[in-house]
Amino acid sequence: MNIFDIIGPVMIGPSSSHTAGAVRIGKVTRRLLDEEVVKAVIQLHGSFADTYKGHGTDNALIGGLMGFSTDDERIRNSKELAKKAGMVYRIETISLQEAHPNTVVIEAEGRSGRKVVVLGASVGGGNIMIQKINGIHVEFDGQYYSLIVNHRDKPGVIAFVTGRVGQSQINIAGMRDYRSSRGGEAIMIIETDQEVDEKTVFDIKNNININNAIYIEKI
Repeated sequence: MNIFDIIGPVMIGPSSSHTAGAVRIGKVTRRLLDEEVVKAVIQLHGSFADTYKGHGTDNALIGGLMGFSTDDERIRNSKELAKKAGMVYRIETISLQEAHPNTVVIEAEGRSGRKVVVLGASVGGGNIMIQKINGIHVEFDGQYYSLIVNHRDKPGVIAFVTGRVGQSQINIAGMRDYRSSRGGEAIMIIETDQEVDEKTVFDIKNNININNAIYIEKI
């Protein structure tokens, strides 16, 4: 158990679930996009949809998309700051089947035209669970240093990535691979005890069967 589990997140309130967790989901989305967000559609489900104005969940999500941390005082004014920065966003409410009450779907687009769609839930105490990336079911909470690898489901890809991480003397705390279909698109999530250096990420990206590799520090 770490100190985060005992006293909760350092954050701008009022709610760890509706504010801190929302910031973290937005920030993960920005990191997965791997560039500045210029457009976003934010779809809120359940309790998020019912109380987002009173709890500042909209400000928190947009702040996360802008790269703010949970304790950044700019979160309170994130919508105004986003507009000044040229970010176009839309907030909607939706109803999802069998979803956590604090669930959001974020469709984000960067300056290059790159897009990512993330489904995440704020599960309490500022903790989150990313459950879908671009339609692929995953499980990712952002509490470790993490390497997110989008790849083709081909023999040898997992061995290549884990081998390259091992060559850098980086210890793997956990690894899971999720695929859309046999031989189709897949997402590998590697959680590590140490930071992943740029050279390792660069080498992994350059494999012919890998579409992208993104390193995410602890969120």
